[in-house]
Amino acid sequence: MTRSLHPAVAAHYALDLERERLGGDTPTLEAIRTRVLLARTLPDPPAVIWDVGGATGVYALPLARQGYEVNLVDPWPGHVEEAARRSAQQSSSPLASAQVGDARDLRPVDASVDAVLLLGPLYHLVDAPDRAAALAEAFRVLRRGGVLFAAAISRFASTHDGIGSGFVADPYFEGLIEGVLADGVHRNLDPVAHPQFFSLAYFHRPDELREEVRAAGFGSVDLVAIEGPGSFQDGLELSDPGERAAILRAIERVEREPSLLGASSHLMCIGVR
Repeated sequence: MTRSLHPAVAAHYALDLERERLGGDTPTLEAIRTRVLLARTLPDPPAVIWDVGGATGVYALPLARQGYEVNLVDPWPGHVEEAARRSAQQSSSPLASAQVGDARDLRPVDASVDAVLLLGPLYHLVDAPDRAAALAEAFRVLRRGGVLFAAAISRFASTHDGIGSGFVADPYFEGLIEGVLADGVHRNLDPVAHPQFFSLAYFHRPDELREEVRAAGFGSVDLVAIEGPGSFQDGLELSDPGERAAILRAIERVEREPSLLGASSHLMCIGVR
């Protein structure tokens, strides 16, 4: 059963702003680091992967080309249609499936999947029981030894971004920051009027994300920064291979540093069943 998206979340994705955010001609540091973390921990192909909240296939399609059996699920039909279209373009290594679905109600039977990617659902499940349900479903479908990748936005991302971008001087955005710091909820309930301010979302504290994954039953849990000190930095030279490699090495050295985790715009929790 696919549950309805909150109207503010649906309005945000109807703007189609996410289509090229991570997978355009110039990949973001977020996308590059996420791929690094996946490559470092995923089991070898042809392992079975479910990319839940996989959008247009930014991560799913390259993984399929690497020989994985990748199933993409997303609650927004437009994302699924675009992922299916792109999958057809790589006919020698298509997605195993692309379907509309919900992170809280997955189709695979118990213990049948090698890896689950939750690289977006925890953002938009603003109520703790819904996040717990999504994590419990990931745990259910994973085989023993299977791996969960759960991404989250840092509680302090809007503060950093607001100062860096100048949005902090906008009274509406300042109100969003204050709300996030109070209870973790980023309440942009009118993304059509304020498309630059993302959507309704939940922003995690690092220790909170770790505990939510542990509570779902994962015995081995590793929490790392995605962008780390590279967050909110304009003008990073990612097209030059040498400079990009140096930036990635610098981030990796401090990716688990507790005093820096909250300053990363995104966090990744890797749990093993």
